[in-house]
Amino acid sequence: MVLLIPALVLAVAYLVARRHDRRMLRNGVFLIGAVSFAALAVLDLTVHALPAVVLVVLAAVLLLPVALLVLAGFLLANGVRMFRREGRSLGNALSLLAGLGLVVVVVVTVVLVRSQSTPVIAVALLPLLLAGYLGAAFLVFLVDALVYRRVRVPAQPDAIVVLGSGLVRGEVPPLLRGRLDRAITAWRAAADSGPAPLLVPSGGQGADEPRPEGEAMAEYLVAQGVPAEHVRAETESRTTEENLVLSGRVLEREGHDGTVLVVTSDYHVLRAAMLARSLGTGAQVVGARTARYYVPSAFLREFVAVLVAHRALHAVAVGVIVLGWLALALASLDAA
Repeated sequence: MVLLIPALVLAVAYLVARRHDRRMLRNGVFLIGAVSFAALAVLDLTVHALPAVVLVVLAAVLLLPVALLVLAGFLLANGVRMFRREGRSLGNALSLLAGLGLVVVVVVTVVLVRSQSTPVIAVALLPLLLAGYLGAAFLVFLVDALVYRRVRVPAQPDAIVVLGSGLVRGEVPPLLRGRLDRAITAWRAAADSGPAPLLVPSGGQGADEPRPEGEAMAEYLVAQGVPAEHVRAETESRTTEENLVLSGRVLEREGHDGTVLVVTSDYHVLRAAMLARSLGTGAQVVGARTARYYVPSAFLREFVAVLVAHRALHAVAVGVIVLGWLALALASLDAA
């Protein structure tokens, strides 16, 4: 029953933080913490009532390496598929690298469990601790992203900003088309119930693009029936942050200072929302669906971007883990 106390505290913290601002990673920390403590409390009560449940728990622990290997196989297969469909690049290799990383974790875990050598255990423990931290950080990101995706679309936004994602031979590809179609749906719903919001397709011209993304996106919107007077393209941005900043300037010039809805792909929603928050805007973000095969690499890419954005915090956490490992390793050697 004691475990229910931190579960309730973390659940209240999650509800308060979520009400304050949905666009924060700490919401995911609170939610996972609350669910974890609640699950442990339920498990504790169940074990006391039915001692045989311990065998089920042990079986689940023993099967964990098998589950990790199955997940690794899925990621490796997805990585090969990404190479075939999207081309060879570091971004497309992330699911492949994650799969290889999981295989290494399983091998290191087996070595750690079977070894009776103190030096071997000391060496193997560090990558396992770092992998555990990385896995926990990814779980927080993934849970927070999935929860945030359920954000309600403002009933009557003053403006809708669509984030660019690259053109193919100067034309709108399927990924970007999904974002634009999602924005059109939101625009039509708002126009049917009140003043039509301004649509701002946002994206500059990349080195491999014959024209700015915003220009091609604006053409697509008009071709789908959105009146040209309700579209203002932003054509200078190169990053998500620039998308938001420069689109905001477009809205200022047009005299729009009300509620802003940002549209992107589902995997990109949380990071875009976090950037919007860091820029001091109240914009909420919604996402368009992405092809299933693209999702694992896309989420991993977003996770890496979030890690880099918070690199100082993660560097401190990794430093603490390494120092703790050193202290434990030295103590073990002294004891031996």
